[in-house]
Amino acid sequence: MRDQFPFAVARVTRRWRKMLDERLKDLGVTQARWSTMVYLQEGGEGLTQRELASLMAIENPTLVRLLDSLEQQGLIERRLCPNDRRARRLHLTDAGKDFMEELSARADVLRDEMLAGLSDAQIANALDVFNTIMENAEQQK
Repeated sequence: MRDQFPFAVARVTRRWRKMLDERLKDLGVTQARWSTMVYLQEGGEGLTQRELASLMAIENPTLVRLLDSLEQQGLIERRLCPNDRRARRLHLTDAGKDFMEELSARADVLRDEMLAGLSDAQIANALDVFNTIMENAEQQK
């Protein structure tokens, strides 16, 4: 069973992302773009590009391309950092906030569908398992 566990987690993760991507397709964003928006919202608006790249565990040049496309779509804006004129802080635009509300609503429906039939205790147990796995991974650094 232990040898199957990582593959089962990966399958569920891929399937969940694919289903959400399909449900967001009409909004004109890719999984990379909407996940960047989620990280920005969850990490707190006003993050620098470097902070967001670190949070997402991706390279800064990769993030710059994503941010460029989100900015072109009018979903985010880069503002000068008052303490460091070289840095830019990232903020959702009004359109970006509307997008996140729609994304959250669709994600909530998908989450409820995917977790149907599971009790709160089962979900809490799964979260405990994943948190322990993440703690173990952090100790390996």
